[in-house]
Amino acid sequence: MRIGLIGLGRIGAFHADTLAALDRVDELVVTDPVPSAVEAVSARIPGVRVVADPEALLDAGVDGVVIAAATGAHADLLLASAGRGLPTFCEKPIAGTADEAVSVRDRLAGNDTPVQIGYPRRFDPAFVAARDAVRAGELGRVHTVRSTTMDPAPPPAAYLAVSGGLFRDCSVHDFDALRWVTGREAVSVVAVGAVDPDAPSGLYADHGDWSSASVLVTFDDGTIGVVSNTRTNARGYDVRLEVHGVQDSVAAGLDDGLPLRPTQPGVSWPAGPPHTFFMDRLAEAFRRELTTFCAVAAGETPSPCTVQDAMGTAWIAEAATVSATEGRPVRIDEVAR
Repeated sequence: MRIGLIGLGRIGAFHADTLAALDRVDELVVTDPVPSAVEAVSARIPGVRVVADPEALLDAGVDGVVIAAATGAHADLLLASAGRGLPTFCEKPIAGTADEAVSVRDRLAGNDTPVQIGYPRRFDPAFVAARDAVRAGELGRVHTVRSTTMDPAPPPAAYLAVSGGLFRDCSVHDFDALRWVTGREAVSVVAVGAVDPDAPSGLYADHGDWSSASVLVTFDDGTIGVVSNTRTNARGYDVRLEVHGVQDSVAAGLDDGLPLRPTQPGVSWPAGPPHTFFMDRLAEAFRRELTTFCAVAAGETPSPCTVQDAMGTAWIAEAATVSATEGRPVRIDEVAR
């Protein structure tokens, strides 16, 4: 199978390594406008084929396309790839704004080309087990779900400027995990955000963004979702999920790499070392996610996260952004309107 990869930045370069290691990927075709990014991947992965631009990649006879370019380019690239009838994997979010995402959804209506939006926690073994427990009824009625993403350090300022903000860029993984694990849709959101006083001047404020945030999500069956995020967690990369029901509770992410230091006397867990970033914490999830995409591209399985599915997560991010900005609860139907 020949897979095309557009974008070789932080996540794109990571995807290049993952794709190149998959047994069914015979050739990897890549493109990026930054020569140094191309050179780094070419030097690391023998046999990678480099083309000049996305148009050349779409003409290269690929069996599927992975889009890992900057967020602002997602919509056009996704439409171009799917418009050619090429099975497409696109990193979240669908587009830079909710309006663009709706436009993509509407323009792809009636196009049966499979599209998979990238939410790797759907493939993390612990998250999968938590979902299975919920769906099997082992927890009884679920009343609370907690999801956490704490990055060890902020991304570059240039990335923050085009990321769409904390809720659209970081919290969306938590919002998607809540929806996917519970199988429920959000009704309303209350969000608050704060800015690290020690952060460089303007790093967040210039973009109307926050460095830390908490969100309460009410779902259509009354389940309450609790989301916690920060851009600065010096101890390591913290990704966790807790699901609490009336009969039982489960948690994902409580492994020896959990970046927490216990204060209980005599407790030595977690053994460490702490996870440093998504490259180690979610490596298996990304491998499973891209393996599944290859199966999607081969017509062996349907997309596990369609554009329509991903819109449910996008609306929570929009509602959270409005809520934190305006200091009020926001209903999903208000922003989805």
